[in-house]
Amino acid sequence: MKKFIAITAIVVLGLILRLIFINKPDGLWNDEYVSWMIAATPCGSGFIEAVKSQCHMPFYYLYLKFFMTIFGQSDLVLRLTSVFAGVLSVIAMYFAGRERNERTGLYCAGFAAVSSFLIYYSQEVRLYQILFFFSAFSLLYTIKCIKQPVRRNFILYAIFNFLILFTHTIGFVFVFFNLIFLSINLYKQFKKVITAVWISIFAGGIILSPMVIHILTGRSFSQWWGDFSLSKIGFLFTDYFSPVLTNLTNAPDNFFYAPKLTFFMLVPALICIFFIYKSLIKNKFNLGLFAVCTATVLILICAAIIGKLVFITKYSIEIYPALIYLACFGADSIDNKKLRNTLVILYCLISLGYIAFAPYSSPKMHRAEGHKIPADIITQLNLNKDDLILLEYYPANRFYKYIDFSNYRVKEIHKGNFNEYLSKDTTYHEAYNNGKEIYGNIFKYDNNTYFNNLIRNKIINELKPGQSVVMIILNSVAFYSPDDIKKIAEDTRLYNEKPLLFMVFSYIKYKTFTELARTLTITNIAKKGNWTVVKFTKLNNSI
Repeated sequence: MKKFIAITAIVVLGLILRLIFINKPDGLWNDEYVSWMIAATPCGSGFIEAVKSQCHMPFYYLYLKFFMTIFGQSDLVLRLTSVFAGVLSVIAMYFAGRERNERTGLYCAGFAAVSSFLIYYSQEVRLYQILFFFSAFSLLYTIKCIKQPVRRNFILYAIFNFLILFTHTIGFVFVFFNLIFLSINLYKQFKKVITAVWISIFAGGIILSPMVIHILTGRSFSQWWGDFSLSKIGFLFTDYFSPVLTNLTNAPDNFFYAPKLTFFMLVPALICIFFIYKSLIKNKFNLGLFAVCTATVLILICAAIIGKLVFITKYSIEIYPALIYLACFGADSIDNKKLRNTLVILYCLISLGYIAFAPYSSPKMHRAEGHKIPADIITQLNLNKDDLILLEYYPANRFYKYIDFSNYRVKEIHKGNFNEYLSKDTTYHEAYNNGKEIYGNIFKYDNNTYFNNLIRNKIINELKPGQSVVMIILNSVAFYSPDDIKKIAEDTRLYNEKPLLFMVFSYIKYKTFTELARTLTITNIAKKGNWTVVKFTKLNNSI
């Protein structure tokens, strides 16, 4: 009875922490919006093509589609689908830890319940929480296969690893090393079974390979927003083991970027690292499990160094259940009861205290790039029919959930067509491969009559006196000043390091603003989150 009460209390705590501040007033930000757009696409009308256009596999979109069909498509419903997976993950971690003993099971469940990283993704309309759930069961059946090598455990092991492949495009890295770990432990005694598991998962990978190849070879700037730095390895530990989340999209190069947060970042992380160390010196199984985690991270680091992906903590989430298990195993293995209880209680107090009182704790984090923000501002501007809306960085379909553009004329300069504005006759293919060389002089000398003429012909000259154009700016991708752009472009080393899109849309922002301001009158400016909305009006005396 006591065991049931304990795990029930932990699950309820996990649920409460995932429900507070669940209603995000800023709406879905881009990645979440893409999840909704794909899931809302009918299966027979371009669903597979929509999946292929992005960088992840189909399962999560099917999962989201199932709930949307039953409960609707409100932002709250979409977020609750991740809450559901988050609560199930707490239970899954309990069962994984209980393979050692009851206390380790409760520790694992408790850790998952108060994990700021998991709380954040339990409120995010993305695949990462369901991916953690599958990885937790992969861990459970890895342990079970080694402890009880029976057919049922091998089948479930294969299923959950396949689900990882069917959810995350780069999940094969973790699955591969996990299979090697299982094979090393059991191949001598169970050659046929291990071979069958390899074949079954490999066959699943072959089935999915056309989609993986299409996704990995597709041309998109969406992954080119940050360079690898050693600080990001440190942020992996602090994201996973402390309540301070830093590397959610792109982290600063300086690990000690916020001295006031150092205590909350380092103390919980060091406690967990100590726990993991204790677990590693206990048995070889834990060493092998940690080796899987290390090998997975090393591959992701290598991919980041050569520019194939950005090193973000969530991309390695498959290893997180194993790290939690190791930390909780280590905590339980401390013989000194006072030391063990002191460290566990301290960890929980820091985590819960930060969640409760810190203004930027995981459940309180706003979605500063939420697409509802500019939509609401546009609605409040009381625009007239046939006024112009100029969208920079995102196309119009990124806002359809929150606003009807049918009464307005919409112009788009987004990350799929910017090449048409910056220079004449430059194709997207050329911009993708040689954009730095093509646009270098444009950034240096700031003399682009081609761009200026396009803005005048496509926007200013299409306005009648009294009509307005609303310029929508996403500041998180357009943050360089004109002087910064010129200085960066003149420094070869610095220019090669900076992501092209940040340069491009910073340039487009200030050039467009400058050209519109020459002729039109600014009648409204609104700033909220990462958005700026500027309304220009053509007055009767405008030339």
